[in-house]
Amino acid sequence: MTLTPGIFPTFFLSGFECSTFHWKRQGRRDLVAETQHDRCVREDYALLRTLGIAVAREGIPWPLVEQDGIFDFSRLDPVIEAMNESQIMPIWDLCHYGYPDGLDPLSDEFAGRFARYCQAAAKYVRGRTPGLPCFTPINEITFFSFCAGEWGWIAPYLASREHRFALRIALCRAAIAGVHAIREIEPKARMVNVDPLVYVVPPVDRPDLADEAYEETFKDTFAAWDILAGREHPEFGGSPEVLDIVGVNCYSFGQMQYQEHGPHQALGPRDERIQPLANLLKLVWERYSRPIIIAETSGLREGRPAWLKDVMEESLAAMARGIDLHGICLFPAVDMPDWHTGEWLHNGIFDLVAEGEKLRREPYAPYVDELRRWQKALNRVTILDEAPFSNPVDLQEVCAAAQRMQVQPDRDWS
Repeated sequence: MTLTPGIFPTFFLSGFECSTFHWKRQGRRDLVAETQHDRCVREDYALLRTLGIAVAREGIPWPLVEQDGIFDFSRLDPVIEAMNESQIMPIWDLCHYGYPDGLDPLSDEFAGRFARYCQAAAKYVRGRTPGLPCFTPINEITFFSFCAGEWGWIAPYLASREHRFALRIALCRAAIAGVHAIREIEPKARMVNVDPLVYVVPPVDRPDLADEAYEETFKDTFAAWDILAGREHPEFGGSPEVLDIVGVNCYSFGQMQYQEHGPHQALGPRDERIQPLANLLKLVWERYSRPIIIAETSGLREGRPAWLKDVMEESLAAMARGIDLHGICLFPAVDMPDWHTGEWLHNGIFDLVAEGEKLRREPYAPYVDELRRWQKALNRVTILDEAPFSNPVDLQEVCAAAQRMQVQPDRDWS
């Protein structure tokens, strides 16, 4: 009997890189195609099944399924078939940095058109996949706003702080409209609103930048979530139910030293200014009192197992403090290229190895071994059984394991 049921059937989740942005004025990219997830979707989901993972973030590429207001979702059919075959529940990612050509995200048209798309997508996938209907309306609104509004990496290629703020507001308005449109079709649908969880400090020799670093840590980090929750701009229709599940993305480069121009500089692994992840999760919990998942996390190369160990210890320490954490998403499942260089990052559970025209999925064994170790420590399944949705995760059981292990937050990051 499940005493404290979680939201998901497994504590560990995964997902696939699915960006569809226009990149540095060089044309549209499709990361699903670049990683061959479209060609290998049955294999990819079968691999998750062997890992005991029953939930995956999966993209619906808005700019590729809508042409002039006409929707064609047929490209989802093999994805849905693969999910059903392996019994994997999707969290549908509806806008992963990409939107249709000719549409201005700062225009009045944007929110309404996004809402129509969300409703059409919800109708198409309704009842066709296992488990609870879950959606991420717009992925990483805060990071999206930096990339497209201030740094000029992706369309619409804006390049000022003021444009970043304007884009963030526009994306929040669209996301809220999308949530309401989805729930007209799926009233019980859950939303996972994803953004990076970051901590920014001033340079040691620039204490005059302390206010700017504080602003980004304690205001900018939460600005989009605040609008979705209705704490700011309530006229947009946000509410705690719209925010719903807070998806925090956690990477080593999320703790940074403030730079006045461009992306900030990641702190080194032994920097004394690093904050324990458990402390940052506590900030999110105290601010919103909503369920939390770590929506993306991974190390790089040989550091992947040590990173998972650190994240697990911090997550369990957070749960022992009463934080309502429902899962950890090992993202991506298969490797992805560095957006800038095209080189493989080696951050997936599976590396990609070129064999002729195919990218073979090669498990990174030490990472898989570390996942297995934690699954056993938490009494989680290591391979999906015939009925993975019969019982959700018992969070009380996970919390009991956390209490038993007595893990403590620390600043020691791999």
